[in-house]
Amino acid sequence: MNDFRLPLGDWAVAFIDFITEVFGGVFAVVRGIFAGFYDLVDFALQTPPFWVVIAVFAAVAWIAKGWKLAVGTAVGLAVIVGVDQWDNAMSTLALVLVASLIAVAISVPLGVLAAGSDTASKVIRPILDFMQTMPAMVYLIPALILFRVGVVPGIVATIIFAMAPGVRLTELGIRGVDTEVVEAGQAFGASPWRILRQIQLPLAMPSIMAGVNQVIMLSLSMVVIAGMVGAGGLGGEVVQSLTRIDVGLGFEAGLSVVILAIILDRVTGALGAPRKPGRRREHATSTDAAEPLGPEAERLPAASATA
Repeated sequence: MNDFRLPLGDWAVAFIDFITEVFGGVFAVVRGIFAGFYDLVDFALQTPPFWVVIAVFAAVAWIAKGWKLAVGTAVGLAVIVGVDQWDNAMSTLALVLVASLIAVAISVPLGVLAAGSDTASKVIRPILDFMQTMPAMVYLIPALILFRVGVVPGIVATIIFAMAPGVRLTELGIRGVDTEVVEAGQAFGASPWRILRQIQLPLAMPSIMAGVNQVIMLSLSMVVIAGMVGAGGLGGEVVQSLTRIDVGLGFEAGLSVVILAIILDRVTGALGAPRKPGRRREHATSTDAAEPLGPEAERLPAASATA
């Protein structure tokens, strides 16, 4: 055998030991915050009767797309109740919602930063490649060391694994905005922040929502892996079915995951779909009339009258 060997594993162990010793208090605070968020969302989903939660999700689906999605949502959630996986499904949904919200809150600003700076984009892209290609279970090892067994390591691993498409699609959407529209805003004296808020983000919203959709889907794909570190929920049921070789339990838990994935995918996809052109033009006209881009726009009528 070749005697030459890079001690990368030893370096990784030393790095984890260092940050555990130096930043142990910070990780304890983060653990408390994540656990608090999870407990709050889980309480909101578990406390009401199941039919109330089903009605709320059906109403959201109706608003997002229409009565067909609302009926499908209600039937799918009723199936979860019928296989006695409701409590586990709500615990899993709480984990997915918390992890997805945190991942989106991190990924969208990073995508905006990458879109506005080529240097930042060159630095962020290799990191995203590393995050997406590293096996998901590897993230559980440092997460267990830093945050101990429970739901928090599952949330942290899910955030790291799922946030990459949010960054990429946010950057892609903002870079895809027509440069002439941005230049028109600059010509009217709009600040960069106002151009981002009123031009780039609204026009890039379909791409951003596609990134949010992918973040949620990847978060659901981490459910089983999170169950291996004590996160519970449907992932815990799947792991339990593997240890017992219980085909029935594994099918019921897996079907519940699929139902949640379909509902979340359809709802977020409908929310991110482009609106009708007539409604969009009407909204844009009313917005422009109420809030001009800059001081130059206010002087346009006077200039026209003078001419």
